[in-house]
Order: sequence, then structure tokens, then C-alpha cells
Amino acid sequence: MGDKPITHTDRSIHDNIRDLARYMRRNPTPTEDRLWQRIRMKQVHGFRFRRQQAIGRFIVDFYCFEARLVDEIDGAIHDEPSQAEYDKERELHLESLGFHVLRFTNNQVTNNLNAVVDFIGDWLAKHAPSRTARSGRN
Repeated sequence: MGDKPITHTDRSIHDNIRDLARYMRRNPTPTEDRLWQRIRMKQVHGFRFRRQQAIGRFIVDFYCFEARLVDEIDGAIHDEPSQAEYDKERELHLESLGFHVLRFTNNQVTNNLNAVVDFIGDWLAKHAPSRTARSGRN
């Protein structure tokens, strides 16, 4: 009843975002690819991640639907005041949709990948739905 109809413009924007996400998946940054190789195929506590996932009008670097977790890798551009402000607004919007956002710098992923993956794993262990309770197995 309160839903507004989807317009041609809405579909065009959605299609553009979807196409951009597809392009970004096919052309990851070296840092994104490093992290992706470590979290893909349920390597972190059995949770499935997607990369360059469209969520509304945003494309997030990595997304775990089951845990409502978004992982972002920030390059130097994210230190710029205007980008930092945009990132904060984006993060608040994602949190309002029920997502939790973890942010890592390029340097963290490049220089200490194990610590980044461990941090994601620790967050999942503490905050994500229990995989044992859901599946009945370890």
C-alpha cells in the first residue's frame, strides 16, 4: 500500500548499478582480490560472501547475507574529507537497513591479511547466527 511503483528511471538506475557491480567483480583491485581469495567459498566459518554486491543504490566490496555483514576496503581516496563524509552517510544508511559494516584500509589488507581475515572471523563468531544451531552440525 505504501510502496511506490517502480518507474522506468528506477529500473535504469538499478540496471546501471547492476552492470557496474558486474564490471567491478570482473576487474577487482589487487587488494580486493587478495581478500576475496581468503574469504570466498565459505572459507571463514562456513559463511558465504559475495563481492561487489549491489545493496540498494550502493555497491559494497564484500557482503555476507546470512550475517548481514558488509566488509569494505578503503584506499587513500577515503581519507579525503568529502569521501569520508560520503562513506559515513553510506554506512549509516546500510546500518539503517540492518547491516553491520567493517572497514579495513588497503594497507591493513596488504600488510596484515591474516589479521583482517581473523577479525572478520571473530566478528562472525560473536555476532552472526549460529551455524551449528541452524544446520545441526559443526
